[in-house]
Amino acid sequence: MSIIKFNKNRFPWFNDRVSNWMDTDNFFADDFFIKDRNLPAMNVKEHKNDFEIELAVPGFSKKDIEVTMEDDVLHICAEKSKEEVEEDKDYTRKEFNYSSFDRKLQLPTSVDQNEEVKAKYKNGVLTLNLLKREEIKEQPKKVIEID
Repeated sequence: MSIIKFNKNRFPWFNDRVSNWMDTDNFFADDFFIKDRNLPAMNVKEHKNDFEIELAVPGFSKKDIEVTMEDDVLHICAEKSKEEVEEDKDYTRKEFNYSSFDRKLQLPTSVDQNEEVKAKYKNGVLTLNLLKREEIKEQPKKVIEID
């Protein structure tokens, strides 16, 4: 089964109330779905001692990317610009190319913000390792009995 966007214009007799009720534009408008296509794809893995975050940022170099952490927020942004000039007799053509992204992630309380974050950029993938706090690592799994 596939989800097909409902075309409201095909049924002109629908008034606003019916079309609003059947509106599917915001069906997937959730924090778990990327709303902005300019954001890089991201994977998050939780390990025993740390969180590993991978972002697909091909076309950027290490110097284009800035990663900061403040007030339980991990901020990852990048910007690059490129200018091409082509000259032919009396004609000059310039093309500007800008690309950027800005992504902020709310960190869980288990992340130790006093520890160093390890960052690695290789083959278009930015990998960040955020260590967990010691007291979080040592907590055993608690089984809750149901009456």
